[in-house]
Amino acid sequence: MSDIIRYETETRMSSAVVHNGTVYLAGLVGENGGDVAQQTRDALAEAERLLALAGSDKTRILRAQIWLADMADFAAMNAVWDAWVAPGHAPARATGESKLALPQFGVEIILTAAQA
Repeated sequence: MSDIIRYETETRMSSAVVHNGTVYLAGLVGENGGDVAQQTRDALAEAERLLALAGSDKTRILRAQIWLADMADFAAMNAVWDAWVAPGHAPARATGESKLALPQFGVEIILTAAQA
């Protein structure tokens, strides 16, 4: 049986969990505010940091799940996402609208990746 490795674990959750060579990231939001484009940039920067911590990178992302508080922000989020995704390495992705944990959050991004 493979070990489970948890990163930045608190009472409620871990920021990243690795099992059998797969990296699971917790939902990432733009903690510093701003519009959805800025929140997306902030969340993706945090994703890069956590993926590196867990031995992966954005070329190894398998699946992305993105929640928007308002689908009217779909184009703004996609503009940032499209510029960030490594060419030729776009993951399987789903995007939907959902009420997020706090009203100031406009986007939440959840990623699953393979370790390098």
